[in-house]
Amino acid sequence: MNGNEKLFLGIELGSTRIKAQLTDAEHNVISSGGYDWENSYEDGYWTYPLEAAREGLQACYAGLRKDYESKTGKKLTSVTAMGVSAMMHGYLVFDREMHQPTPFRTWRNARAKEASDTLTELFGFHVPQRWSAANYFQSMLEKQPHVPGVAYLTTLSGYIHFLLTGRNEVGLCEASGMFPVSGGEYDPVMASKFNEAAAKLGYEQDIVSILPKIRPAGAKGAYLTAEGARFLDPTGTLLPGIPVCPPEGDAGTGMAATASVRPGTGSVSAGTSVFALLTLQKPLDRVFREIDSVKTPDGADTALIHSCNGCTELDNWVGVFGEFARMLGEDPGKTELYSMLYNNAKNADPDCGGVTAYNFIAAEPIAGVRAGIPALYRPFDGRLSLANLFRAELCAAVAGLRIGMKILSDGGVAAPSRLNAHGGLFKIPGVAQQILADAFRVPVTVLSSAGEGGAWGMSLLAAYMTEGEGQTLADWLDRDVFSRARSSTLYPDPKGAEGFDSFMKNYENGLRLLRQI
Repeated sequence: MNGNEKLFLGIELGSTRIKAQLTDAEHNVISSGGYDWENSYEDGYWTYPLEAAREGLQACYAGLRKDYESKTGKKLTSVTAMGVSAMMHGYLVFDREMHQPTPFRTWRNARAKEASDTLTELFGFHVPQRWSAANYFQSMLEKQPHVPGVAYLTTLSGYIHFLLTGRNEVGLCEASGMFPVSGGEYDPVMASKFNEAAAKLGYEQDIVSILPKIRPAGAKGAYLTAEGARFLDPTGTLLPGIPVCPPEGDAGTGMAATASVRPGTGSVSAGTSVFALLTLQKPLDRVFREIDSVKTPDGADTALIHSCNGCTELDNWVGVFGEFARMLGEDPGKTELYSMLYNNAKNADPDCGGVTAYNFIAAEPIAGVRAGIPALYRPFDGRLSLANLFRAELCAAVAGLRIGMKILSDGGVAAPSRLNAHGGLFKIPGVAQQILADAFRVPVTVLSSAGEGGAWGMSLLAAYMTEGEGQTLADWLDRDVFSRARSSTLYPDPKGAEGFDSFMKNYENGLRLLRQI
């Protein structure tokens, strides 16, 4: 890195891939690195070993450094600013010596229903099962042996940030998915109620004392330590002292990556999970048990519709047809295979020929399904074709969002007039984007950076910390990033919208059976 060169490093530990991206002063990606990993289902929980996170992060950064040096011929010794993101929320606890008494529990788990129901009733505020507070309280309800020794409760992004900086803190959006936040702090009234409920179970614990500090977007003060630099880059090339912005979950980076932090805007992020965010003018005025209430990285209120199951089953079907192609002596590349199968879905019947898909690798609370049950069905007179199969799987990827949007609409919450979308589902231009426009009957805009995902969104938050002086995050994103961004917008197709309605009718009829399993 040259002395006057501005470079911003964003890292994201996603559900299937750890990714690092280096962007320039114009926020273009100039180098990247990646590392594939998968969760495992152990002792009833979806989890990742932290050793895999640490090893994957080092391998990911090594790939980025090699990519940068091969392109520029220069050593990557420093960057202007950096930040780390990871899959949202979950349950990651440590004792006072920073030993991990129980494995990491990811957002994918749906084993905290009793805690979710109890805390929601107690607070008058919805606390979803995947939130850190719900997982912690459920552990108390079950008298799990690790609970008395818990001294720190954080998230995956918070943990990695601690390794890099030595500071126990998270961004405002991430914090608001751990425990309800009010006025930039953990809500004191709800914290008191939590502590009282914990005491009745025999646990004398101040919930706020074990949670990480909250830092809004743009907050300064964290720097890469010498230990953090050696951890990230064991070669010793990376120098300490780099400013590090507050860590965020994939919800916060998704808002940044789609310029959806201003009230009145909305976005969809689609990967292993899928969620839609509506940034609100004021907080929700009632409890919606299927909807989250979280903050933007700079503190605005949102309604978050979260579907635990996104593209995994769709990816599995792509793998099946890749295997079939190899049996025929062909070996299309991954991008080519996705492009062929997705684009062929444009030839499908608008209603998928009656083919109905369920992508439930894990439980799906928003649909009322308690276990992972991938399923596919059609009526005897339905039309099974390759195009209809893939359109059905694409529709299934956003069906949970459609359920959530209807809940909000029925509750008087206005939908945005358009949506911005990003994530792996939208890497193939114009296919999932059109289905999303048809599903919600609003224009959907996809930026040229849509496939970059959370690592790019994290690089933006890092850049905002050093470059956004005197501007709100929304203004800075609009003026400095997205004013020159290339994008495409697709509008609802009447036949496609009618066809999606028919798909949803079949989908909801089938849910009645799946809910009994």
